[in-house]
Amino acid sequence: MTYEDFASAQSFFLWSIFAIALIMGAVVNKTNFCTMGAVSDWVNMGDTGRMRAWVLAIAVGVLGVAGLEAAGLVNVTNTFPPYRQNNFVWLENVVGGLLFGIGMVLGSGCGNKTLIRVGGGNIKSIMVLLIIALISYFMVNPFPGSDKTLYSVLFYPWTSPAAVTLSTNQDLGPVLSKMIADFSGRFGFEAHIEDSTSRMVMGGVIGGLLLIWAFKSADLRSSFDNILGGLVVGLAVLAAWYVTSNVAINADGEMMSMQAYVQDWELYAPADAVKPAAAGPLASQSFSFVGPMGQTLGYAMGGFDRTLLTFGVMALAGVIAGSLLWSLISRSFRIEWFASGSDFVNHLIGGILMGFGGMLAIGCTIGQGITGFSTLALGSILTFISIVLASSVTMKVQYYKMVYEADATFAKAFITALVDLKLLPAGMRKLEAV
Repeated sequence: MTYEDFASAQSFFLWSIFAIALIMGAVVNKTNFCTMGAVSDWVNMGDTGRMRAWVLAIAVGVLGVAGLEAAGLVNVTNTFPPYRQNNFVWLENVVGGLLFGIGMVLGSGCGNKTLIRVGGGNIKSIMVLLIIALISYFMVNPFPGSDKTLYSVLFYPWTSPAAVTLSTNQDLGPVLSKMIADFSGRFGFEAHIEDSTSRMVMGGVIGGLLLIWAFKSADLRSSFDNILGGLVVGLAVLAAWYVTSNVAINADGEMMSMQAYVQDWELYAPADAVKPAAAGPLASQSFSFVGPMGQTLGYAMGGFDRTLLTFGVMALAGVIAGSLLWSLISRSFRIEWFASGSDFVNHLIGGILMGFGGMLAIGCTIGQGITGFSTLALGSILTFISIVLASSVTMKVQYYKMVYEADATFAKAFITALVDLKLLPAGMRKLEAV
């Protein structure tokens, strides 16, 4: 996918992502693929069908990246955002994941589901989208007339000191290679495995185990929609990795990535070419939806200046368009408004928590839970666990407070939820199981 000029390369880059997102949006709407729904079905009904569909998407991503990376067909190391960076911001991954997990329960869905619901006519989700977009934008962009961002004011002072600088990239392949080298060194001999080999091995083993677990249950095998949803979302993530890793420009006989071309813009670009506002968003990447909501707000605030048009903007537009398309085809488009004042407050708080959490954790249930997980980055796996834990506990707390009403204080419901999830001993139960 080599082009003679930047404009052609960028056009293919952006419209390819829109097309992939369009398909994903339509299929996710059709199959009801939903990460929050996956946790809800599992926690409240013991049905693991949609959870296994989510894991299927992860398995497809992990196995696909392992194979494509081994073949030299994708670059998932120098990415936007940098999932595999050696700066392991574990506290941000945990806190962000917890905030996002709580927020997606209160807001009736994760970032991707919010876009799907917007395409289906849900006005509540438009409010959630706008709140996430506003917070996402100011988490990385300074307030007017200031050099301060929400991140620098609220999080950096206490999360940054906890970061750990690793001696390797944080994905499991190099971590395994380093562990083997250190272990062998202690016993007086050298054992060395190339990072490329360990990445392929770890990807094959972890991806294979996830795939086996996903198909082990009839909850997945008996549902065409769950299988279709998991496969398409996983393949969409892989397709985006492939496209963004392989669009190149022939600059006077030298094959250059779009990001590298923009970084050397003055050297290669003709005088009438339009330079993007930033080179970072042109790096290899795949789907995530909290950061792109902020990018889309910035694009709108900038008067729809094409220099601000990014992968994220096109991905967001594509998912909404795909969902709308399926809603119209299936005649399921319905305008939905808030059912009550408390419903409004829950969605408001949910949007706020998802905005902060998704940006702090560098991704959402798709951005970290599938895209980041496909790189086997420790931060992505930790974020995934944190999101599932927080959303599970939140659902349990809501359930007990609904059933027991005034008799269920938050503390009692919270402790009982942890007991139900086997995170506390049964003797600490405060409310009878229902």
